[in-house]
Amino acid sequence: MMVKEDAMSMVKEFKEFALKGNVIDLAIAVVIGAAFGKIVTSFVEDILTPLLGAVIGKHDLSDYFVTLSPGHYESLAQAKAAGAATLNYGMFLNTVINFVIVALAIFLFVHQMIKRMQKRAEKATRDCPQCLSPIPVKAVRCKFCTQPVATLSASPALS
Repeated sequence: MMVKEDAMSMVKEFKEFALKGNVIDLAIAVVIGAAFGKIVTSFVEDILTPLLGAVIGKHDLSDYFVTLSPGHYESLAQAKAAGAATLNYGMFLNTVINFVIVALAIFLFVHQMIKRMQKRAEKATRDCPQCLSPIPVKAVRCKFCTQPVATLSASPALS
């Protein structure tokens, strides 16, 4: 009987957790991130590496490899078909390029979000005239020095 109540309580807690906005936001972010990863992979494999390969003189970077087994193979596919051991440094380069692009995109996105949040925070605070600490715009007393502060009327700069 106690086990059933514990299980029901756990199910209730899980529902509350799963339906919180943060968890749903995280799930959406994961799905969008996975889709974005596919777009970046396609960009790297179908656009960027052929351009880099053309500059280097070979069309496809993913075909760069070193054979560790005896014999000579014209392509990675031939080496794999023969069962030869290979170091696939071209595929590794594609993966590194992929990572750098994803990391750059995430950095730019987070950087922009932080800038927007800072602008909102700047609008929501003002300096205490007594101690110069940041306090909310609607504050009537400074939380740092406890001095009363005059409330600001609707200012065009804060709208």
